[in-house]
Amino acid sequence: MTDLCENTDVPGVRGHLRWVLGVPLGIIHLLNGAAVSLALFAGPQAEWDHQGYENVGAMCFLAVSLSVLGLLVTLIPSVRRAMGPWWLAPPLVLGVIAWVRGATLG
Repeated sequence: MTDLCENTDVPGVRGHLRWVLGVPLGIIHLLNGAAVSLALFAGPQAEWDHQGYENVGAMCFLAVSLSVLGLLVTLIPSVRRAMGPWWLAPPLVLGVIAWVRGATLG
């Protein structure tokens, strides 16, 4: 007897599996995009705004953490087989943007 989880070539199983895996990954990527946009566009007012620098640093840390979470979920072999390799792009791009913003914040 074959296991349906291993046989994702069946069109109905693959379609449902993509929805089950794609919705949580999409939510992670949307939260990550919101954190990156806050880190980029809600910056500190001036040199004296230490709280603004801390908030941007926190958003960068959150965005990098969400990128790592998205990458780890996407690198699971069954997820990678069902969803495809292009799902690795959003966490990589958003993670690099957040890391560069955090590194150049100083």
